[in-house]
Amino acid sequence: MLSGEELERYARHIVLREVGGPGQAKLRAAKVLVIGAGGLGAPALMYLAAAGIGTLGVVDDDEVSLSNLQRQIIHATPDVGLLKVDSAAAKIQALNPHVNFIGHGERLTAANAMALIGGYDLVLDGSDNFTTRYLVSDACCLAGKPLISAALGTFDASLTTLRPHERNDKGQLNPTYRCLFPEAPPPGTVPSCQEAGVMGALAGMIGSMMALEAIREIVGFGEGLVGRLLMIDARSMRFETLRYARDPDNPLNGEAPTIVDLSAYR
Repeated sequence: MLSGEELERYARHIVLREVGGPGQAKLRAAKVLVIGAGGLGAPALMYLAAAGIGTLGVVDDDEVSLSNLQRQIIHATPDVGLLKVDSAAAKIQALNPHVNFIGHGERLTAANAMALIGGYDLVLDGSDNFTTRYLVSDACCLAGKPLISAALGTFDASLTTLRPHERNDKGQLNPTYRCLFPEAPPPGTVPSCQEAGVMGALAGMIGSMMALEAIREIVGFGEGLVGRLLMIDARSMRFETLRYARDPDNPLNGEAPTIVDLSAYR
C-alpha cells in the first residue's frame, strides 16, 4: 500500500491510465542499478528517484570535478572533490526520501560485475567507454537481467534495450549487444569526451530517455526498445529508429556460444 504522502507525491503518475496505483507499486518494488553517475547516469538517477523507484543503486568510483558540472546535473559546485556516489546520495535523499539509495563506490570489473548486477532487477548502462559497455552487456546476458544501454557522442546519442535471455513473440531469442556491435572499435579510433567534447543538454536528454525506458519496462506499457536502436542527431534534431535482430553467430546466445563467463575480461 502506498502511504498518503506517496499518493500525493506520485499523483501525476497515478492518474495516468498506463501507470495507476498498480504501476506505481511496481516502481516502488523495483531494484534498478545505474552504471555511472556521469553525463547519462546523473539525469537518469534524478528521474528514477523522482518516479519512486524503491531501490536505486549506482556504481561509480570517480570524484566530482569542475568539468563534470556542464552536464552531470546531479552534482553541484560544492560537491567538487566528493565521490560521485556520495554526491548523488545527498541529492536523491533530498529529492525523494522514500528511495533506498545504494552507492557502490567502486569500478565495475569482471570480478564484481555478476555480484553487483545480481542484486537488481534492471540495469542502466551510462558508462563512457567500450570496455565497460561490453562487460555490462555480457554480464547482464549471463545473469539474465534486462539492460538499457545508451551511448553519447559530441552531438549524437543512441539508446536500446536488451533482453537476450528472453524470447520474442515468435519464440526467437532476442538480440544481444554484440548482435548490434560485434566488436569494439580499435583503441584510439574514437575520441573521448575530454578530447572531442559533448553537448551537455544532449546528455540530459538521453539520460532522461533512459529513465523513461526503465519506467516503461518496469510498469509494462508501450513498445519497448528491444531489437530497436533509437538514434538522435542533435545538429538537425532528427530521431531515427533502426531495427536489428539476433545474429545466430553471436558469441552470447548464438547457436554455438563461446562467452559463458567473464573470464576474458580478467
